[in-house]
Amino acid sequence: MTVSVQSGALEGVHAVPIEVEVDLLRRLPSVSVVGLAASAVKESAERVRSAIASSGLEFPRKRVVVNLAPADVRKDGTAFDLPVALAILAADGQVPAKALDDWLIAGELSLGGLLRPIRGALSLALLARDQDRGLLVPRSCASVASAVPGLRLACADSLAEVVEHFVDGEPLAESPALGPDVLGHPVDLADVKGQGPARRALEIAAAGGHHLLMMGPPGCGKSMLARRLPTLLPELTFDEALEVSQVFNAAGLLPTDAGLMRQRPFRAPHHSVSVAGLVGDRTLRPGEVSLAHRGVLFLDEATEFSRRALEVLREPLEEGVVRLTRAAGTVEHPAELTLVMASNPCPCGRRGSPLPCVCPDGSVIRYRNKLSGPLLDRIDLHVELEPVPASELLSQPLGESSAAVRERVLVARARQADRGQPCTNGRLHPAEIERACAPSPAARSLLRAGMERHHLSGRAAMRLLKVARTIADLAGHPTVEDSHVAEALAFRPAIDVI
Repeated sequence: MTVSVQSGALEGVHAVPIEVEVDLLRRLPSVSVVGLAASAVKESAERVRSAIASSGLEFPRKRVVVNLAPADVRKDGTAFDLPVALAILAADGQVPAKALDDWLIAGELSLGGLLRPIRGALSLALLARDQDRGLLVPRSCASVASAVPGLRLACADSLAEVVEHFVDGEPLAESPALGPDVLGHPVDLADVKGQGPARRALEIAAAGGHHLLMMGPPGCGKSMLARRLPTLLPELTFDEALEVSQVFNAAGLLPTDAGLMRQRPFRAPHHSVSVAGLVGDRTLRPGEVSLAHRGVLFLDEATEFSRRALEVLREPLEEGVVRLTRAAGTVEHPAELTLVMASNPCPCGRRGSPLPCVCPDGSVIRYRNKLSGPLLDRIDLHVELEPVPASELLSQPLGESSAAVRERVLVARARQADRGQPCTNGRLHPAEIERACAPSPAARSLLRAGMERHHLSGRAAMRLLKVARTIADLAGHPTVEDSHVAEALAFRPAIDVI
């Protein structure tokens, strides 16, 4: 008799339903796993055999055929151990097959029959809720799954506990309470002294979700400013926290005993990161771009990144998603983020500082041209920083705090929501720009002149208009005036045409 148990497999960030079918044949004892199973899944046969024996149960002395359907979806990972073991026991009559119908089951087994945590429990929980099924997982990874509202959740520490539950009705272990929310960013904008234009650009970026490039000599505060951008952003809503936590859980970066991520992620990959590290590897795990979803992606020393790595950012910045095609399949990862790049003005880093620059003009141009025109076209705010004099660093009081700036950011975002925008100004689609960002006649005239002076493309002009709309929101103006366009133009320096 064929027995089926419902489970799930990760495809990138999301889980897809997988049916585990088992049939026992009167042939020489063996185990055969079919259905496009990866090595880790095929190896489960030995883990399952040992776990069943260690739990005081009998492994069938027949040929066991395990089919993972649909057969054209690649299955990887160790989450199929538990459903395969239960399906084998149900096919052998040791567990009532009917009792397994209402559950989506996943878990890794040790040789001694203990259950180990799996990757992607939160994605499986969302799949189980959508299927109107209960979710049965190891207790060590049930905490984060309990965050999904409306989910019937059960957990256990061993295969023996699960079998006793389905055979004798023994209650399973209590689901652990949701762990403490994952917090971070113990920094404050008040730590930054001086750099008024850069602080203003940071506030505009936070209010409108605009991308930012800071260029200046070493030690002028570029990294310090970038790391404080998340402290200006509003806290994640519950749905957003669920999205972000799902990405980190699918990547195996969310602690098993943690709660949801309530603060915006901040990702700062090293400049040696590969293209796969940024957008996703061959197993379709999310990369740094998706890990920065709803948060900030910071590329320090941006001109030291490979050209290929930088160019893969163009589509995610425009569309808010990463479409990843690898041998394992094709997936779409979320990637709504704020990009912040920091760079030295030249290879030696001294240009614009009191120290003499030793770089020829040609090498400076080649250095800056590592950031291509199409990529710079997608950056809304360009800021050139200068070192703060030592006398000012020692004498100036602390700057404005993150909390004070965040209050203005929240008010500006509330104005955007009141206009009925489904997103921040920085993510407005072309069809929405004319309605939300319509400039006054004087502002339109100044915008036209700015396009000619700065040689702006159509895309850059629309981004400039969106920045002006954010500046108007921070000022509380219902329309975009020429003063707002003028300030937005101040963040479009000559670097655009290098």
